[in-house]
Amino acid sequence: MKRLILIGNPNVGKSALFTRLTGVHTTISNYAGTTVAFKAGELAAGGETFSVIDTPGTYSLEADNDAERVAAELAGSGDLIINVLDATNLERNLLLTMQLLERGKPLLVVLNMFDDAQHKGIDIDVARLREYLRVPVIPTCALSGDGIADLVQAVAEARRKQEDGGGFPSIRPHAFQEKWEDLGRILPAVQSLRHRRHTFLERLQDVSVHPVYGLAFAAALMAVLFLLIRFSAEGLINWVMDPMFEHFYRPLIERLDAALAGLPALQHVLIGAPVAGKIEFEQSLGVLTTGVYVELAVVLPYLLVFYFFLSLLEDIGYLPRLGVVLDTFMHRIGLHGFSVIPVLLGFGCNVPGILATRSLETSRQRFIACTLIAIGVPCVSLQAMIFKLVGAISLSHVVIVYAYLGLTILILGHLLKWGVRGPLPELILEIPPYRQPQARQLLLKLYGNAKGFLFEATPLIFGGILLMNLLDGAGFFRVIARVAGPVVRQVWGLPDGAILPIVMGFLRKDVAAGMLVPLNLSAPQLMTACVLLSLTFPCIATFAVLFQELGWKDTAKSVGVMLLTALSFGGLAHLLFQHVAG
Repeated sequence: MKRLILIGNPNVGKSALFTRLTGVHTTISNYAGTTVAFKAGELAAGGETFSVIDTPGTYSLEADNDAERVAAELAGSGDLIINVLDATNLERNLLLTMQLLERGKPLLVVLNMFDDAQHKGIDIDVARLREYLRVPVIPTCALSGDGIADLVQAVAEARRKQEDGGGFPSIRPHAFQEKWEDLGRILPAVQSLRHRRHTFLERLQDVSVHPVYGLAFAAALMAVLFLLIRFSAEGLINWVMDPMFEHFYRPLIERLDAALAGLPALQHVLIGAPVAGKIEFEQSLGVLTTGVYVELAVVLPYLLVFYFFLSLLEDIGYLPRLGVVLDTFMHRIGLHGFSVIPVLLGFGCNVPGILATRSLETSRQRFIACTLIAIGVPCVSLQAMIFKLVGAISLSHVVIVYAYLGLTILILGHLLKWGVRGPLPELILEIPPYRQPQARQLLLKLYGNAKGFLFEATPLIFGGILLMNLLDGAGFFRVIARVAGPVVRQVWGLPDGAILPIVMGFLRKDVAAGMLVPLNLSAPQLMTACVLLSLTFPCIATFAVLFQELGWKDTAKSVGVMLLTALSFGGLAHLLFQHVAG
């Protein structure tokens, strides 16, 4: 299968173009010998199937870091290269194009965001640019799909040219200064500017990166999103999921419960224990009761709503601006502003959040970011249960829990900044313009996230509940409770029964939080337990990825930090919540 390589500067729309060409059926792999990931998919063009590879963003083939080196090496291995350019920044993007032309590889040039260039008053003579470069130049808008059919046709034509023995143009190697001199001659001939007034979106772009107004804008936006996510998800639960479970699922479970009356062991595992003579989906702790209900009726609505708004911010182009605005704050905890993106992903699921730390330049940054995400960032599964359990007391109690976790991240980040040695590079980030999001792209992302959650979480939830029931029956937790009892009771202020949910959190945080319900905890105890579920061991999937990304030595260090944080900040939470939430 021939390899089709997408290469371009960061934030030129390569990922959107990749999705247009390949759909959602993609794989993500690490490049050999590195932690740098790339995406691969397939494209059918001209009766042939191509392997399409989306490389990390790079400004040059003269690599300065692992990501740029991987992009350069993948470009060298491709049978056909698609160089994706941002049409609104032609001068900067064409430098990489000239380096690719020097290699003499089969090349197609894509002028992406062509609509944005026209909106900004930038007119590009595509035919003349094609004459100068002597390769096909295709204007596109990956978000809307304009020009994608032309690009697929150009791929098929380039492949036929290769089969016919046709050569591809190349230019002699240029010195760096010579390349810029050539660009100085090309640009005036192919590009012209016309005066136009700033639009409302452009003024909003300026406000959202302002040192003062940008922070206020970010705070207001996060507060609005916090409320929207909470009330939208609660609406889905109360008006859609709960009625479905009561009217359609409960009769099936009750019939199954009656059928299993002669098999008490199996009945206990599948259905769980009745509460006041009735099957309670949240409290019965059966595989088919609590397991199915927590995953589908509680967590899935929050996950869908969270990823919808996160994808919306990403497609609009706000996330890079948030990174710029928070850069000064993130430096205080040993990171830079771009680290906010892995942290935000961690609020959906810690696994992609930790994987996203690969984009950070140094091992020091990756260790700090991974540790903070694993300790202080509750995934959407745990958040759903925090809203469900603590939110039942009041919204202010939920705010206190999140504020305390934020304070923990801030203090822990300060300590890690001074305790972990290594460089902290400055933030160099391309900020794309605001764009109108496309419904199709949002739905594709939502589908991918929901599918990943259902396929990955279901075995862990069912297996976790089954394992907990077996361990409980074997007396394992009674032994753990005796050993850890003094810490649980005296330091954290929780009953011995809280040991089981805290240990269960290693398998599934949402189910663990649901297991707090039968304990009838007071408000301070419930808030402390939710904080501990975030501060203690991440779920097994996150732990595995943490080991993969950091190695066993740094993972051991991270676990040590985790245990000390849970012990100290868990005890502080117990004392504090007694006064503010008692």
